[in-house]
Amino acid sequence: MGLQLTVARGISALSTWGLKNVFRRPAANFPGKIALYVDPHLIADLSGKLGEGSIVVVGTNGKTTVTNLIADALEAAGMSVICNRTGANLDSGVATALLHGKRSDWGVFESDELWLAKVLPQLQANYLVLLNLFRDQLDRVGEIDRIQDSIVQTLGKSPNTVLVYNADDPLCEAIALQAAALPGREATEQISFGLVEDMGLPQNTVADAQMCQQCSSMLEYGYRQYGQLGAYRCPVCGFERPALDYAADDIELDADRLSFRLRGPLLSGPGFASESARASASRQSESALGARSDSSSQQPSEVACARERIVHAPLSGAYMVYNLAAVAVAAGLAGCSDEALQRAIDAFDPQNGRLERLEAGGRPILLNLAKNPTGFNQNLRIIAQDEGPRAVAFFVNDKEGDGRDVSWIWDIDFEELADADDLVVFAGGIRKNDLQVRLKYAGIESELIDGPADMLDRTKGLSREYSYYLIANYTALPVVRGELMRMIEQDGGTEERKA
Repeated sequence: MGLQLTVARGISALSTWGLKNVFRRPAANFPGKIALYVDPHLIADLSGKLGEGSIVVVGTNGKTTVTNLIADALEAAGMSVICNRTGANLDSGVATALLHGKRSDWGVFESDELWLAKVLPQLQANYLVLLNLFRDQLDRVGEIDRIQDSIVQTLGKSPNTVLVYNADDPLCEAIALQAAALPGREATEQISFGLVEDMGLPQNTVADAQMCQQCSSMLEYGYRQYGQLGAYRCPVCGFERPALDYAADDIELDADRLSFRLRGPLLSGPGFASESARASASRQSESALGARSDSSSQQPSEVACARERIVHAPLSGAYMVYNLAAVAVAAGLAGCSDEALQRAIDAFDPQNGRLERLEAGGRPILLNLAKNPTGFNQNLRIIAQDEGPRAVAFFVNDKEGDGRDVSWIWDIDFEELADADDLVVFAGGIRKNDLQVRLKYAGIESELIDGPADMLDRTKGLSREYSYYLIANYTALPVVRGELMRMIEQDGGTEERKA
């Protein structure tokens, strides 16, 4: 053990004790942050704790949920895991998790897209799971092509990391094509997943990738799920969704549950437990599908092999189909069985405001995160699926973690709720006035509120048939959830499982 690592561990332990016992604050970032000042190679130095290796999850939406579910699935399969479960996704959060964790089989880490450059080269992870890319926090991260370039360059510094990516997203496919051409990655496997069935969803007005990044022509779609996700093809240069290694179909999506079938190599077995198994599955995929297929007509029968697993969950939202498909693929690659995966999904209780069901004052409340137009639009779909009377509150902040520019709220399709019956709407958060103006132009009347307690107080006269939805962006979410939990403690309400 080097002197730098020894000193870094000592400082981390001292700061952790002080944060927890003196300041009564979580120690999710700061211990790792100061330890990295002492030992800049701390993540690499501590990666030896991980006997089997590591999985890193990136993407605009869904990182925390997917990361925690992968970790839960591996633990349900009897493996030990180190994970930054609270969503501390900078290098300091990953370092803190490694400092606090004991020697384990796997590390499962969420990473911010731009901070991946600080994490992946040190970890040299087995797998990088790329979920999606949407415009988000433009004043901090810039346009999407900046993120794409950063991820590609980072993969070049971790040449043996297998990219597991959502091929329904043309922005992710563009990364996969560029990464495959990098020197040193020519023989590194890339694993694609997606949906080979149209969910038949109404389309939003805004998509983040309507043009081909190869030739700037307009993309054509056999079908589109939401945003830019779907079966795409460029009619000019031939850029298209690739043949999928893992494909989901038989999708059932209801207001409070979902299910689908996922087909792909070794899904019914122990996962890719060895290099020989991985090579065999890759050869099988190439033999069955070739390098590409017509993405607009690809059918489930064209998937690499007939092995399958059925995934079902007490969750809602089309985006959760993609999230759970990513979890199933990544967990299978790490050796998780079907049974362990389903146990983890059934028991999943994030307790962090992501699709969390609560009850306060006898009112059923669904709390969820939405931090960009795509995330908000998917939450609107969940609300629209509820045919009963609804009370909805949107909370938008503009702190550093959210991005100071909130012009993105004009890209949210609030108009989808304009003609809804029995709908009461509220606007909260630091930028509640801006939000109220946006709702006004969507044809929705709203009241300004100070928080959840204010909302519930103003709706005392509503019947008990109303369902309550609270949708908050990044820094607003913990504030809203904290107030709800205090209310629950005070009035004897109950906290339920997630949706």
